[in-house]
Amino acid sequence: MIKWLTFFSIVVSLLSFVFVPLAGTEMKGQTRVEASPDDPAATDVDRKFIRRAFEIAREAVAKGNRPYGALLVHEGKILAEDSNTVNQTGDITKHAESGLLALATQKYSRDVLSQSTLYASGEPCLMCRGAINWARLSRLVYGSSASQTNKVYGRQSRGIPIKETFERTNPNLMLVGPVLEEEGLKVHVDFTSK
Repeated sequence: MIKWLTFFSIVVSLLSFVFVPLAGTEMKGQTRVEASPDDPAATDVDRKFIRRAFEIAREAVAKGNRPYGALLVHEGKILAEDSNTVNQTGDITKHAESGLLALATQKYSRDVLSQSTLYASGEPCLMCRGAINWARLSRLVYGSSASQTNKVYGRQSRGIPIKETFERTNPNLMLVGPVLEEEGLKVHVDFTSK
């Protein structure tokens, strides 16, 4: 009996040695993630600024960070832009949205912020949602949904849906997304294939 268990353990180890690495690479850089259609509330102006958020995300990668970008727009003008700088700064709170709002809340009045739109390349995490909530922005537009982005990385989606978060904490926030998700997911696919 012990010989069979030993033999079985060796076989399982060998199989995991062969198949586990293959499973990981199969998911990495996955290009078959299906993008959702644009939120019907998205406008051509929203698409223009989301494309800029995707550009900022690519710039973040060029600096050694993860592919996330954000910009704050008031009356059609970009007030501020920021990207994920976690790897660059060593500060785990330096996500694109939280970093942007840390700067913007020091520079702009509550009135300006309450009439501004935050454009994020991806669906904001819970930490960034907290910053968005406290900034009392009027609109949030995001590119890629967290559920689809997680699929690119081979991760299971977990957490509270963004609509539920803001229904509970800031029901006046107009939430629009996903917008141009296929383009946004490509930024992540390109990142995983490097």
